[in-house]
Amino acid sequence: MTIKHSLGTLIAPATLRMERTLPAPVERVWAYLVDPEKRRTWLAGGTMAQEAGGVFELRFQHTELSGEETPEHYAAYRKTHIQESRVLRIEPPKLLTISWGSDSATASEVTFELTPQGDATQLVLTHRRLPDRKETVSVSSGWHAHLDVLDDVLHGRQPHGFWTNLQAVEKAYEAHIR
Repeated sequence: MTIKHSLGTLIAPATLRMERTLPAPVERVWAYLVDPEKRRTWLAGGTMAQEAGGVFELRFQHTELSGEETPEHYAAYRKTHIQESRVLRIEPPKLLTISWGSDSATASEVTFELTPQGDATQLVLTHRRLPDRKETVSVSSGWHAHLDVLDDVLHGRQPHGFWTNLQAVEKAYEAHIR
């Protein structure tokens, strides 16, 4: 499988950065970050908090993303996975920072920055406080595959095989991240 988008990069120890130009105005991309029904089409449903400090739920149902059967290697993801997170900073419709997990001692954090580019949006995703190389490869691969689904959704296309894509990008990140 060909990898459609550039790989993310480590911009500091334990910090991943990914950039994508998405085919929709900022307000539409923002809705896919904060509206649980829209977010579930590319990442995870659940709930959403509207202010800093608010706790919300990410409900991952990976098998629904592209209709592709979950391979044995990812069998743990066949069931719904629920993650509690917290809004750390929110500036609609340009910036959202959330905890990736609920334990403030171990949670990493994800920032989505949106910048208009005509009819498109430049998305910069930064994931900080990644604990080790294994988690960095996993998180990088996961974000890459989920953002590919978001790109398909925003283009109005049926998402390509999530699991097939995840396997390909995981191999690429395994070689890319040292």
